[in-house]
Amino acid sequence: MRVVSWNVNGLRACAGKGFLDILENMAAEVLCLQEVRAFPDQLPAVVREPVGWHTAFAPAERPGYSGVAIYARQAPRHVDIGLGVPEFDTEGRFILARFDTVQVASVYFPKGSGKERDNSRVPYKLAFYDAVFARIEKARAESPVLVLGDYNTAHHAIDLARPKTNARSSGFLPEERAVLDHWEAAGWVDTFRAHHPDAPDHYTWWRQWGNARAQNVGWRIDYVFACPQAAARVRDAFIWPEITGSDHCPVGVDLD
Repeated sequence: MRVVSWNVNGLRACAGKGFLDILENMAAEVLCLQEVRAFPDQLPAVVREPVGWHTAFAPAERPGYSGVAIYARQAPRHVDIGLGVPEFDTEGRFILARFDTVQVASVYFPKGSGKERDNSRVPYKLAFYDAVFARIEKARAESPVLVLGDYNTAHHAIDLARPKTNARSSGFLPEERAVLDHWEAAGWVDTFRAHHPDAPDHYTWWRQWGNARAQNVGWRIDYVFACPQAAARVRDAFIWPEITGSDHCPVGVDLD
């Protein structure tokens, strides 16, 4: 079973850059999307529900902003949209699908930088992390859970090209990184780093200027975290930087 996550930076734009071909060629059973940035009825029918796929969306209330989705070959047994917290759910950041043997969450964690790049949204971001953690801890008591998405945090220095110059930037602040320390202390596994512990220069997001992607000056901020039961089933974890169409690239896992 292959489960993939991709921040598409606008699904309508990504659809014009080959999304449907990529979807069919990635050989995934489940694809989690972030930053859909569209209401479902704004998407072409062939994108909203491609032949052979079941889809579920959690859009933001604000047009053209945020939004997550799950595409699956098999219809989920149940889908939960949102965390039950209005200040988070209005932004369309969380969706959880239950399948026969695993639960899959697609999550778009907030940036903490704020409009003025003053890190003013860090408290909101940390509160969102706490709400997601409470929800997935509850879920893992029921069946194995994978939490896929754009976490908007590089956990360790190996996870970004320029850690020293970003030490005071949201996305690499100590309090943001400490959250992922807490998740791991509770048993959650960063599947890519578990399978590639010392591999440098593996990033999932690049700035759209300064030739950053061509020079591989990026950040690894897209993750698949797994509870212990799910992590035990992960055969491989991967990043696909060769797939374009967004400023992020897909990440995923293959499960037994």
